[in-house]
Amino acid sequence: AGSAARPSGRSCSSAEISWALPDTSHVSHDDLTSQVGEVLLYYCYCEVRDPEKLCAWQKALCQHLHLTGKVRVASEGINGTVGGSKIATSLYIKVMLSQPLFKNILCQEDFKSSAGGAHCFPDLRVGVFKEIVPMGIDPKIVSYKETGIHLSPQEFHREVEQYLSQAAQGQSDTILLDCRNFYESKIGHFQGCLAPDIRKFSYFPSYIDGNLELFKDKRVLMYCTGGIRCERGSAYLRSKAVCREVYQLKGGIHKYLEEFPDGFYRGKLFVFDDRYAICSNEDIISACRYCGVLWDQYKLCSSQHCRQLVLTCPSCCNKGLTACCPVCQEKELKVTSRASGQTVKEECECTRRRPRVPIERVSPRMLDTGK
Repeated sequence: AGSAARPSGRSCSSAEISWALPDTSHVSHDDLTSQVGEVLLYYCYCEVRDPEKLCAWQKALCQHLHLTGKVRVASEGINGTVGGSKIATSLYIKVMLSQPLFKNILCQEDFKSSAGGAHCFPDLRVGVFKEIVPMGIDPKIVSYKETGIHLSPQEFHREVEQYLSQAAQGQSDTILLDCRNFYESKIGHFQGCLAPDIRKFSYFPSYIDGNLELFKDKRVLMYCTGGIRCERGSAYLRSKAVCREVYQLKGGIHKYLEEFPDGFYRGKLFVFDDRYAICSNEDIISACRYCGVLWDQYKLCSSQHCRQLVLTCPSCCNKGLTACCPVCQEKELKVTSRASGQTVKEECECTRRRPRVPIERVSPRMLDTGK
């Protein structure tokens, strides 16, 4: 960790946006639109003078390559996850790296890939937002330029190994913090982590504010899916000036699993597309919401008004147990018995019972033992 540093060169002045699109005349339509492909996950913090122009180019680029997915553009940079054929994603990376705006900032290793394709997303959505990751804090107040110290997967692995060893002896002064949402950490997380029971990343700042005493004088090892939430999350935590130091996993869990598929991360990695999760090991750490059997494959709640994810095994699904909670299950039965066109007010037992900002009731002993 001593050799790690915060990224340099990210505060360079904004460059002109190139409108270049790759030449695809040498590629057949079938190869360009093949269902066998991959999903890319990436982000780049940089100064964008004309987000609307970058947004328009991104949309044209993705349509040209038959890519689907989601791309967020803001004056602070770009954040995207796109799917398509391997030829299409390869051309996409090549063009992104040649874009003057991202020169000397974005590199090949910043693109995390996994098996998939255009079919993993229902459509293409490209838009301009205030933040490229929705934390709900003005980027001018908490900037990505004040991020934590980045650790490579190898450095992070060593840090976690040391943390778990010291925790077993009751001597740890470190917190291994998962800054993702509860439904992500539920199906996969690092051993000995502290996983906040929050539903949205925009609740993360309030979670930190409500638990400052927990982080006082601690070393914090922070991680998320691909690294982007840690950029702003670590900056916010550092702004509170309570921790001894804040470190974050560069490239996120994605990059860690590429090098340590059987390391300290157990279970599935949640992804924000129609796959819901990808795996690197055989561990199942979550259970069916109804019968308790080991199960980690999410489905959307069957109640039409609800967008919650539910873990329900095939056996329970066959019994009609397909909603996230009894309230939704009852409403689903009412909706199916009514005439079409009628709507039901959204109400869910899951969200009603979960406090927006949970206050951790964690004793130092519990943290030290890695529970």
